[in-house]
Amino acid sequence: DAVHEFLKHNDGLMCGICNGFQALIKLGLVPYGEIVDPMPNSPTLTFNLIGRHQSQLIRTRIASNKSPWLMHTKPGEIYTIPISHGEGRFVADESLIKRMAENGQIATQYADLNGNPSMDIRYNPNGSIDAIEGITSPDGRVFGKMAHTERFGQYLYKNVPGNHEQRIFEGAVDYFTK
Repeated sequence: DAVHEFLKHNDGLMCGICNGFQALIKLGLVPYGEIVDPMPNSPTLTFNLIGRHQSQLIRTRIASNKSPWLMHTKPGEIYTIPISHGEGRFVADESLIKRMAENGQIATQYADLNGNPSMDIRYNPNGSIDAIEGITSPDGRVFGKMAHTERFGQYLYKNVPGNHEQRIFEGAVDYFTK
């Protein structure tokens, strides 16, 4: 009840990264925007296709910036972000994926060197369907993603090319202050 109050009446924002994304998806907060009872065909995060933990830097592309969390990004932008998980493969029913895509709820996807969503294990390290790395609730205020955007710092990744700062937390602050 408190979570629904926070989201529906207090205009709150929620974000879950990695294990936090797992919690949001198990509750139904993404992709549905509210806590729902799990069904046999509910979307989930499951074991990586290679059957082991993955820890590396990956490329993600912004598929939709509908979410306040992503207000400082543009669709098509590429970010190099760390991952570290053994259960990060997003799976969902094809009809749900289609509805999410039409509604702009597929926020981020694993991308190849050309910036295209990829199912290649070199770029999609867990085998997520449609290369999905992050999704949102229908209104965009709940955001779940696998890559560790919070693992950014001024002196990290100095010799690694790419954009490393997604500015999602700045987007969340600006949602309330602008």
